[in-house]
Amino acid sequence: MRSRSDIGQDVDDLVDLFENAPCGYISAAPDGRIMLANRTLSSWLGIASEKIVGRKFIDFLTMPGKIYFETHFAPLVTMQGAFNEVALDMVKADGSRLPVLVNAVARVAEGGGVRFIRITIFNATDRRRYEKELVEARAAAERSTAALKELNSHLEERVSAVVQEKLAAESALHQAQKIEALGHLTGGVAHDFNNMLAVVIGGLNMAQRRIERGTLDDVPKLLAAALDGANRAATLTQRLLAFARQQPLSPGSVDANKLVANMAEILASTLGEVIQKETVLASGLWRTKADANQLENVVLNLAVNARDAMPEGGKLTIETANTRIDEAYAADHDIAPGQYVMIAVTDTGCGMPPEVIEKAIDPFFTTKPVGKGTGLGLSQVFGFAKQSGGHLKIYSEVGTGTTMKIYLPRDYDGDGSGDLYKDEAVPRGSPDEVILLVEDDASVREVHTRMLEELGYSVVAADGPLAALQIIAARSDVALLFTDVVMAPMNGRKLADEARIKRPGLPVVFTTGYSRNAVVHNGVLDPGVIFLQKPATLGDLARKVRAALDT
Repeated sequence: MRSRSDIGQDVDDLVDLFENAPCGYISAAPDGRIMLANRTLSSWLGIASEKIVGRKFIDFLTMPGKIYFETHFAPLVTMQGAFNEVALDMVKADGSRLPVLVNAVARVAEGGGVRFIRITIFNATDRRRYEKELVEARAAAERSTAALKELNSHLEERVSAVVQEKLAAESALHQAQKIEALGHLTGGVAHDFNNMLAVVIGGLNMAQRRIERGTLDDVPKLLAAALDGANRAATLTQRLLAFARQQPLSPGSVDANKLVANMAEILASTLGEVIQKETVLASGLWRTKADANQLENVVLNLAVNARDAMPEGGKLTIETANTRIDEAYAADHDIAPGQYVMIAVTDTGCGMPPEVIEKAIDPFFTTKPVGKGTGLGLSQVFGFAKQSGGHLKIYSEVGTGTTMKIYLPRDYDGDGSGDLYKDEAVPRGSPDEVILLVEDDASVREVHTRMLEELGYSVVAADGPLAALQIIAARSDVALLFTDVVMAPMNGRKLADEARIKRPGLPVVFTTGYSRNAVVHNGVLDPGVIFLQKPATLGDLARKVRAALDT
């Protein structure tokens, strides 16, 4: 049994809880006379508890509250036994008002009559203030509606005018950029044009002399050579006119292979004799949806930029391919997933460091001296790709070169509707298959690690060739080497050779942002290697790795 002192302590605790609760408490008789009031309510009203007891609850209400109490509150408590969330105003000792929310519950005796009414009172001062501010704010907003409508009307007119000005400025800028690009072509074009004129003039002069001497044997041959030179000059002129003409963006179905092939002459004159040019056009290339003239403009200016990156000569590769962009890559680069036609322009020039790549698409950014800027600038190439619903990807290594990849959406209306890798299962691995991933770019290394783990493989990552060789020496369970190509102090091919000295027959998958053709034809990789071009989809990665492991 509990002691009397313990029971007394419990009673004291309950009294303290009642007196100092965060709300006011009243126990009232059925006629409304207050039998008990706590200290909290007393402090709110500024009236001693003993002066509250004995009076009726209605005595502490304002006149509107008294009326509501008599007509609604008291009758409903009697009939329903409870009444909740009633907003009333109580009168404090100094005559000011105290906004409150009142809950009441009738306690019923065994015989059925009401023993007493428990009234709980909450201070609603802050709530009333918020409600008042809300009402005032709503009124202010309503008063502003008319003014906002009028302002809106003026703004719409101004926006329309600004848009028209912007469109006109963009049109002028595009034309100015074409003129600038033509200026950069002048030297090479003039050289070719003079060669063509030399054939025409020389052939006609020789034919004229033969005719004057009465010797006609070589005249047809000389006239044919002159006619051929004139036709070549006319073709070049038509290409320049097509490039320079001013017209709005007009998307249509484009055969990118044909477009690149038709640019052979103007590209040759642009690049000059010190630049080796190669085109690798994919068979079965899809048609794309783009403005053909603007696309030709972009390719030409990328070639000009590439030429300027190789002042001592080098190799330019233009490549086309069908590709697919998956949901993960699309989400990271603000582009719709699906099928795309890729056009890559690769040079073996000086390359760009990461901080330059980050700024490369900024308007007016250039690393060239004043007066030496060429082409449209990558900001315009980026803008064209975005406006066409595509994407621009820049991959560059200092001292090695740069690849510019333009992704343009496939034109389904222009060719078949087959899907690249449609319904083809993605091959998976197992945790027992350990992949050694070698990548010097931390963000790419993290993404490829997650992709390989998603496919079920175990991954050991290295940030460079030296760390990779240490892992090869220490671990015998590495099943495959997945390595970037361009790294220091040795490239991916050299790393693979060194790794195979320790582990003969080790499967290798090479990856880089350069196109396969560029790295193979420049002697970095052998033609028969397993190669994955960045950016790669999860399906592409899965197929390459599985093929290497199963070979």
